[in-house]
Amino acid sequence: MKKLVIISVATVAVLTFSGCGNKSDEGSKNVVTETAAKAVDTTKEAAAKTTEAVKETATKAAEATKEAATKAAETTKEAAAKATDAAKETATKAAEATKEAAGAVAKKAKEAVSGGNAKGKQLFAKCVSCHGADGKTKALGKSEIIAGQSAADLEKKIQEYKAGSRNVAGMGMLMKGQVASLSDEDIKAIAEYISSLK
Repeated sequence: MKKLVIISVATVAVLTFSGCGNKSDEGSKNVVTETAAKAVDTTKEAAAKTTEAVKETATKAAEATKEAATKAAETTKEAAAKATDAAKETATKAAEATKEAAGAVAKKAKEAVSGGNAKGKQLFAKCVSCHGADGKTKALGKSEIIAGQSAADLEKKIQEYKAGSRNVAGMGMLMKGQVASLSDEDIKAIAEYISSLK
C-alpha cells in the first residue's frame, strides 16, 4: 500500500514538472526520479523484512503446534497404557473369582455325585455289610431296600430303631444296637446320604 502511494506521488511530481514545459529544470526531475527510486527501494526492503518476519512467525507457530501434538500423543499413550493395565487387573480378578466359584460348584457337584455329605457316607460304612454299598441289598434277606427312600422317612425310621419302637422282620434289636451311638445330627446325615443312593 505504501509502495503505491510513493509511486503515485513520484509519478505526479514527474508529470507536473514535465508538463510545465520547463526543460531547464532538468535537475529537479532528476531529484524527483532519485527520490522515487529510493522510495521504491525502501518499500522493497520493508516488504522483504515483512515477508521474512511472517515466515519466521509461521515457522515458530508450526514448531509450537508440532511440540503440542507430540505432548498430546504422549499423554494419550500414557492414558491408554494405564487403561490397559487397569483392564488387565480387572480381568485377572474376574478370572480368579470365576475360578473360585467354579471350584465351589465343582465341589458341590462332586458331593452330589458321591451321594451328598461326606459325614453321611462315612457313617453309612458300617451299614454296607448288611445293606450293600449301594443300599439295594435286603439286610439278611428280610429288610426292605433302603436306597432312594426319602431322607425324612429314613430319619424317622432310624430314630424309631434307636428308641426301640420299630421292629421290622425281627430286626429291631439288631438295628437298635447299630444306631444307638448316633446323634440326631448323625442320623440326619446318614438319612440324607442313603436317600441320595439311586
